[in-house]
Amino acid sequence: MIELRATGLIYRDSTLHAWHPTLALLPNGDLLAAYDLGETIGALDYCTYLARSTDGGRSWSEPVAFFADPVATTARRTVRISTLADGTLIGAGRRSYCHHPETSGWNPETYGVEQGDWFVLRSRDGIHWQGPQEIEPPLVGPYEVCHAFIETGDGRLLLPTGLLRTWEGDAPDGLKTLALVSYDQGQTWPEYIELFADPQDEVIYHEVSLVELEGGRLLAVAWPFNSVVGQTLMKVPYAIAPDSRTFSVRGSTEIAGETTKLLHLGGDRVLCLTRRTNAVGLWAVLAQIQDDEWVHLAEAPLWQGAASWMRGERDAATELAELHFGFPNLLRLPDGDVLAAFWCREDHIHNIRWLRISVADH
Repeated sequence: MIELRATGLIYRDSTLHAWHPTLALLPNGDLLAAYDLGETIGALDYCTYLARSTDGGRSWSEPVAFFADPVATTARRTVRISTLADGTLIGAGRRSYCHHPETSGWNPETYGVEQGDWFVLRSRDGIHWQGPQEIEPPLVGPYEVCHAFIETGDGRLLLPTGLLRTWEGDAPDGLKTLALVSYDQGQTWPEYIELFADPQDEVIYHEVSLVELEGGRLLAVAWPFNSVVGQTLMKVPYAIAPDSRTFSVRGSTEIAGETTKLLHLGGDRVLCLTRRTNAVGLWAVLAQIQDDEWVHLAEAPLWQGAASWMRGERDAATELAELHFGFPNLLRLPDGDVLAAFWCREDHIHNIRWLRISVADH
């Protein structure tokens, strides 16, 4: 039911390594890939660049810097892109300030991060960008950068993210995973929807993924990382908001995985890509949401270049920085195939690899 039709590289260079791709489809059929480049993960030159494909994702341009930030303070600047219903490209951006440049952005003693600011970028063609426009979130943070904006059928903009510990190790609002909500196309962000939370503040639900199903239901999955033991002990959880506002249905996908990302295929079917913790490599899982239950249909390995997950053998910040692949992003192409991009370490170079996937209708 799941077939890997082709694979190739979006980016590979030995001088600047790459991480965390997102994909967007333009109205003219061009594809954009935004990904982070840096000498190392979390280096001071760490910033998001943009590449374009005009042939359905088979070949890609060289990366270009695509926005100028008037804020001069030293920060790591990352952007996740998506396309709105009217064809507008929109970028969810964040500055993470570098008060501790000797680290990769995570405190190895507390598994906390530095504070930062959210901003929005917009474009009609992927070349000329407006912004950055600042975002005032309803909670102070700090926040995880893990998702592009989602536009719901009722016109809201959602920004899935998560609250992390401060550099000192505090979590003033808890370690919630949530979606910031805007009712005016990103001008203001007065509230949030809670997706996952651990009352004990031990499990951090990293790299959440959120999609809208038919009928306006929302489906979310996340990576349940136990920051106390430094391992992912739980299977991937899911949550459903039947009314698109409150996640009242919860369960387990029974997937042993990390950094699981979703794509709605239409009807009641979803495809997800995940870094397995009980097998080598990146896997695809096809599922059906039937009466609010996650029903496993099929699975297949897509890339088996490394066995890499959080093992709890060293501090979590170090293990996170030394992972060999992750952060898959999926996009439905006009011909029905799925284009996915993820970062992976191959021959000591962190590159961005694309996958073209076919999923059978039945």
